[in-house]
Amino acid sequence: MNALTVGGMASRGAGRLLLAVLFALAVASPAASRDMTGTAAGDTREVEPNTLVPAGDLRYAPAAHPDRIVASPAGDPASGFQVSWRTAYGVDAPRLELVVAGDSPDMGVTRSLAAHSRAFTTENGAGHQHQVTVGGLQPDTLYAFRVQGGNGWWSPWRQLRTAAAPGTPLEFLYFGDTQNKNASLVTRVVLEAMRHAPKARLALFAGDLVSGGDGEDDNEWGEWSDIAAPLASTMLLAPLAGNHEYFEEFEDTPQERRVLGAHWPHMFALPGNGAPGAEATTYWFDMHDARFVVLDGTSALDLGTARAQAAWLDGVLRDSPRAWTIVAIHQPMYSPREGRDNRVLRRHLMPVLERHSVDLVLQGHDHTYGRRAGDAGRATPQYVVSVAGAKQYLLSMEARETMAPVAEDTQLFQVIRIDGDTLRYEARTATGRLYDAFSLIGDRVSGRRIVEHTEDRIEQRDCGRSATLKGRTDRCWE
Repeated sequence: MNALTVGGMASRGAGRLLLAVLFALAVASPAASRDMTGTAAGDTREVEPNTLVPAGDLRYAPAAHPDRIVASPAGDPASGFQVSWRTAYGVDAPRLELVVAGDSPDMGVTRSLAAHSRAFTTENGAGHQHQVTVGGLQPDTLYAFRVQGGNGWWSPWRQLRTAAAPGTPLEFLYFGDTQNKNASLVTRVVLEAMRHAPKARLALFAGDLVSGGDGEDDNEWGEWSDIAAPLASTMLLAPLAGNHEYFEEFEDTPQERRVLGAHWPHMFALPGNGAPGAEATTYWFDMHDARFVVLDGTSALDLGTARAQAAWLDGVLRDSPRAWTIVAIHQPMYSPREGRDNRVLRRHLMPVLERHSVDLVLQGHDHTYGRRAGDAGRATPQYVVSVAGAKQYLLSMEARETMAPVAEDTQLFQVIRIDGDTLRYEARTATGRLYDAFSLIGDRVSGRRIVEHTEDRIEQRDCGRSATLKGRTDRCWE
């Protein structure tokens, strides 16, 4: 067991015990108000657990067969990508096989690449995590690849198309926080998103992929990997680190500090071109006509890297030859939840976003929906906060006054399409209904204009003022 894993488990022991006691009391008490999915007092339904894994079940223990297979962007997704996967302990340097996809079941002569392997121990046992960087590929080409496990195991073949040259339309997905009850309640969001974006090449996740710190972290990552598997079989996945990807080392002591969780560097192979001090969680890449930049709000707020990230971001945006710019960060510039105000981000990062007229700033963290433009009076940036998971918060009164549309108690996904001088944005609910839609039209030099698409939108959803700050006291919708 590596030191980081041991330290994380030890430092969170007291917190887990407290959570377990509180959970037991809540379940035992008939007056328990409700869980995050809305079980009201007096409701006879059982409180739904955070994972579907029965106590003591080891379904997510590492095995000979390869699992948790994720392809992530390389610095240039037109010429390569990166793959990570997991096996049982002792499977060292397995191989990835790659070939241009064809119509025959005879895959032909493959290219074979050895993985870099690292041992990694969790509460589900010892395993090996593997990563491969694939390069030298042709743009806009469909490749088939598979990864090796132990005892003769191979994964099924997957197909992935490399990024195309600028001037080619791009469709991609964005998901706000998943975090809680991934298998039971986020699965449907992911599948519905794929139905509405059949040509998507990329899926961005807003951070807080899992809850963490509850004694079943690896089960949570296993379930997240399961819900992401349909996406990961056909497109690149670009994750953001949220505050729940970190944990508190030496919690409740004078030495308490934020530490990136041990799962993050094992789960994802990322470009490695990030900001000083946040190299593991910040990165950028280009796809088609867009430059994508991923920031780390937790590191900026809690670890003092806001200035370094701002300087790095300024350089990445200043040198961009792409027509469109998408920036993603977990914590929002404008928080739609009551009692939150990320002034450090607005002080250091927001001036860079505004100066470079970033088109979209995609955010999470606050488990509501809200959209607003920046303070410069332009159509861009458009700042969006969204949530894909079951955990829902209340909107602040300020958000209701400054953002439109807004939503509570609503699981959403976003489909974004870029074609020439037009970017079309759609936010849809878990059942696929259109909640928000607009287009940005024009070029960066002359300035973009925004066109709101109000046709076919459903009515705004909110819980009313009887709800509590973190969850609700009555079901909002029947």
